[in-house]
This record gives sequence, C-alpha cells and structure tokens, in this order.
Amino acid sequence: EKKFNGDRAPCSPSRVLHLRQIPSDVNEAEVISLGVPFGKVTNLLMLKRKSQAFLEMASEEAAVTMVNYYTPATPYLHGQPVYIQYSNYKELKTDNLPNQARAQAALQAVNAMQSGSLAITNAFADEGVLLPGQGSVLRIIVENLFYPVTLEVLYEVFSKFGSVLKIIIFTKNNQFQALLQYADPMNAYYAKMALNGQSIYTGCCTLHIDFSKLTSLTVKYNNDKSRDFTRLDLPFGDCQPSLEPSIAAAFGTQHIIFPAYAGAAGFPPAMGFAQGAGLPVPAVPGALGSLIVTTPEASGHMIIPGVPDVPGNSVLLVSNLNPEAITPHGLFILFGVYGDVHRVKIMFKNKENALVQMADATQAQLAISHLNGQRVYGRVLHATFSKHQAVQLPREGQEDHGLTKDYTNSPLHRFKKPGSKNFQNIFPPSATLHLSNIPPSVTVDDLKNLFESTGSTVKAFKFFQKDCKMALIQLGSVEEAVHALIELHNHDLGENHHLRVSFSKATI
Repeated sequence: EKKFNGDRAPCSPSRVLHLRQIPSDVNEAEVISLGVPFGKVTNLLMLKRKSQAFLEMASEEAAVTMVNYYTPATPYLHGQPVYIQYSNYKELKTDNLPNQARAQAALQAVNAMQSGSLAITNAFADEGVLLPGQGSVLRIIVENLFYPVTLEVLYEVFSKFGSVLKIIIFTKNNQFQALLQYADPMNAYYAKMALNGQSIYTGCCTLHIDFSKLTSLTVKYNNDKSRDFTRLDLPFGDCQPSLEPSIAAAFGTQHIIFPAYAGAAGFPPAMGFAQGAGLPVPAVPGALGSLIVTTPEASGHMIIPGVPDVPGNSVLLVSNLNPEAITPHGLFILFGVYGDVHRVKIMFKNKENALVQMADATQAQLAISHLNGQRVYGRVLHATFSKHQAVQLPREGQEDHGLTKDYTNSPLHRFKKPGSKNFQNIFPPSATLHLSNIPPSVTVDDLKNLFESTGSTVKAFKFFQKDCKMALIQLGSVEEAVHALIELHNHDLGENHHLRVSFSKATI
C-alpha cells in the first residue's frame, strides 16, 4: 500500500482531491455528494481505516471550484468537519484495488442521476448504499430567522438540486418549518446532504433538514404558504390577491422566474465563493452557486423591529499581514469598506497580526466573507472572529508606538447614516474601482496620474455620462485595486473635495 503523505499541503491544483477526517460511518454516496454540485465525479477511493478518501473530478476546473468553495465554508459529514485539499496524484487508478465495487456502484448511480435516468435507486439499493425508505419529501426547519424566509427563497435554494414539485410553509412550536417534495428521492437525498446545517444568509436562517414520513404532499391553493408547481389551475385561496398572470405562466416551466425582491443592505450569501483565489467566480453548474443573492430591505444597523441586534462578536483577528506595509490607517480604510471600524490594534510583538473592531457582528461577518483570502501587500490575508470582545486602548503613558488607534468618531465611516446608498454598494474586492466626489476641474489624466503614482497600472477609465463627479477606473489586478483604495480613499483633490473610492461590480 502506498504511503499517503498527509502533512504536506500540495499547492498545485489537481482534479484529484484528498479528503481528511471522514467519520467512520460515512458511506461512498455521501463523500461523492460533496463533489456533485461542482461537476462530474469520475472516481473515488475510500481509505476507511485512515478516515481519508480521494475524490477525482472530471476536470481540474471543477476541482478548483470545489476547493475554493469549501475552503472558507468547511463541509460537514455526520456533524464532523471534513478537510479538502489538492492531492499529489493527477488521476486515480483503482481498477485492481479490492473493495472498489461499492464506490463504482455509487458513482454509476450518481452519474445516472445527473443524466436523468432512474436506474439509480436500484444500483444504490443493490449496494446497500442508501438508507431504505427515504422518500422525496423533506421537512425543513429554519432557525435563527433574522430575515423572513419566503416560499420563493426556499424554491430558489432547493431547486438547484433537482425539480421541486410542491412546497408548504407553516409555523409550528414557534419554529418556521416547510415541507418540500422533489420529483425524485435522489434529489431529496443530495439536497439534504448538501444543505443540512448551512445558512441561507451569513450567520442566520440556518437550515435543519430531515426526511418527512409523508410520501407525497397535497396542495389545495397556490399562494404565499403553499404551492404546487405542477398545477397552475389551483385557486389562490382567500388570504391574498392572486398571482399575477405572468408569474402564473412562468410556473408552468421548469425554470420558474420569481420577481426579484428588494435588494440587500449588503448581507452576503453565506454560501458564496471564496473570492481571493484570483479566479473568476464561476456559477456552479447545477447547484450551490450561492444559496441566495438578495435580502429583504433593511437599513442602518440591520436591525429588524422586534429582533435584537445580531448577537456575536464584532472583533476580528487579522493575520499574515505584511508588517513592512500595513498600518492601522490602512486596515481602517480597507475594513471600512464593509462596515464602520471602531478600533484597530496591530500587535507590537508580532506585527503580522492585528485586531479590528467593527460596529457590530453583522459587519464583522461581512468583512470576513469579503476579505479573508485576499492578497494585500503581497500576502494572503486571513480574517476570522477574535476571542476578544473589544480592543483595549493603551493606558495613559503606556508606550504603544502608534499601533492602536480609536476611530469611533471618525468622519470617514461609510455606514453611519441609516438607509445610506453605501449599503447597496458593498461588493467583493475587484480590479475596477468606483470613484466619486470628483471636482469639475479634475481631468482623466489627473486621475490616471494619481493612481499611477501609487504603483497601479491603469487599464481603462471612464467618467459617468450623467454625472462627471463619478468615474470607474480599472487597474491591473485586484491586489493593485486594494492598495489604491487604501492609499487614495479620502485623498484631497482640492476645491474642498475628498475622493471617495469603493470596489465596483461593473467592468469598463
């Protein structure tokens, strides 16, 4: 048997992934299900005694997407975290290995499912891989309901795993619950595997999913509480006005188009991709692109009437910083894109580490989801929640070397005003920056020269047609844009105008 070198993390991508710490009672189908949303799984080798497995994807691209997805959002099997990295192998040769029959049966079953054949459940049954008696109806409980979860939200989340036929939502024991029926039990199985324990929005609306004892759902009305997507002719019931005809027509198709609902105050999808890998963020074929992209309207500190402020910690531990280049002000400006920074402390004994205190836990979570894994001054920044609840200021007369700063009353906070436009303009770091507050006398060349003076390469520039106070500038890379934002946000352009810089989702 080959020795597997578990300690050294292979750097170069491979379509073979090495999975560690797999609980002993996990079966082949469950391991394969981790890869299914990202593309075709072509081989599997389970090393049960070592709690490890090797999973081969059809393409390196699918493997990279999967690793980028699971690095910030560790997957769980049977309640235990499973760790995924690239393997040193470029492909798996398992033809002559014993005990591969179950893995091959599970793979055939999954591939049959993906190509829409139903021969699968039998293939699984023969191998004893699937639990008996699992139906196609799931019971879903949503905990920590900071935002209302509608029937449309559930449809958008669950339809990534197959054709959803019916949904009923209700409140029971003060819990928001739903019953959801798929066309096929395998879809229900994969949805449960992938979504159980995940959150629809970062830090809230967590899904707990079981199989229901019901084999089928009966829906009498198509309205906000129940829907049968196979029947357009059902009445709406008395509770609300009926569906608009255009929406009703859309229900007839496989891809249901819901009216886009109000944009977010910047609550990120909890299942978004890691942005920092320098790869375009691909839409995952068939599943898990991100659970949901929009959030109910909210403003100011996202507090919903009657719901206490988001609990949890607002202090971040930021590590792997470049001590030559980073300053408290730089961290204040960068983290200030995602919330109001109150205090920053760079550690005197280890200047690669810093604490950043945000206005609240929601903003802290937002900063982590956008900045963890970004390259800043040549290093990949890590951001997680700190065990500290606050950043202490130095006592009078205590030497601090200017490494701790209090920004509580800074005029540069972007999110002080409730309902500020800034809430709608929170985007991941990008090579294109949005500039505003430009005085009339400043020209394209002035701005290009300004950005080039910070070491950026300017690839493109354009003023907004309607409003010459605003412009887009595209730089050579995301990292260049991060540095330019840190250095030039609030730069004095004269005539009492200070430049405002933020990341843009647009390209030029």
